[in-house]
Amino acid sequence: MGEGDIIEVHDLEHTFDGVEAVRGISFTVRRGEIFSFLGPNGAGKSTTINILTTLLPLQKGTVRVAGYDVAREAPEVRKAIGIVFQEDVLDRDLTVWETMEFHGRLYAIPREERRRGIEDLLRIVELDAKRDERTKNLSGGMKRRLQIARGLMTRPEVLFLDEPTQGLDPQTRMRIWEYIREVNRAGTTIFLTTHYMEEADMLSDRISIIDYGKIVVSGTPETLKNALGEDVVYLETADDRRARESLRDIREIRSISESPRGLSITISADGSHCLPRIVDKVRGAGVGISSVNLKKPTMDDVFVHYTGRELRDTGA
Repeated sequence: MGEGDIIEVHDLEHTFDGVEAVRGISFTVRRGEIFSFLGPNGAGKSTTINILTTLLPLQKGTVRVAGYDVAREAPEVRKAIGIVFQEDVLDRDLTVWETMEFHGRLYAIPREERRRGIEDLLRIVELDAKRDERTKNLSGGMKRRLQIARGLMTRPEVLFLDEPTQGLDPQTRMRIWEYIREVNRAGTTIFLTTHYMEEADMLSDRISIIDYGKIVVSGTPETLKNALGEDVVYLETADDRRARESLRDIREIRSISESPRGLSITISADGSHCLPRIVDKVRGAGVGISSVNLKKPTMDDVFVHYTGRELRDTGA
């Protein structure tokens, strides 16, 4: 394991009934960072997280978490990590306090330390006023906050969050992001899976985009966006193929890919200078233009660039 790496994955493969869910991926996560796996449902995110947390057996490849081999040292891995699942896995009839108490006992945390830990964590996730409420009466956002608090009970070196804000309203989602940042600032490494572009962009130190079981690109959000160019032009035309050919000799154009919003054109210069020339070239080739949109690159554009489609079109 490289110096400073808390997770190391090498040539990981996993197959379900002959279908390759994960197809030979390798990546590392540095100690203390927020690392995101960004991709649609079915891309291999949950399979990978389940292998890293020892919930699925390792079939092929090597995986080390917090210095331990997941295949040979699963109990040690489990002691070093916390997990917040995509699904609601709370006992509906336990109160908020009982949920935390039960988890602390499960991990044999001494009574006094357990009581102090529960007090601190419920305060952090703003659930101390709900301590005697049964979990079945909590809102979706409160349940997720309770799951995060429970995942932190063991003071994990790595906290795994599988789609932590799925199904939550934007306001609750932003509050959960703040808790995640707080946990990270306190020294816990965060491994996040998400299909929300903004979530990956706002939270992550580094992102790996995963699609069809393979990592297609990795980097910081800024690096990934800047690699596309200074601006992105979306151009809806009557004939994308002819429009594309007409733009071949504009040297500021870095790449052209097709997306559901028409041609996605990344430009290495200020787009407002290039845009009139692009429009003139396309019209000069006798191709009608129905809409033009100029903007700075976003994670959406990065995803389109590397996968050829938009994330929201994949049923995520």
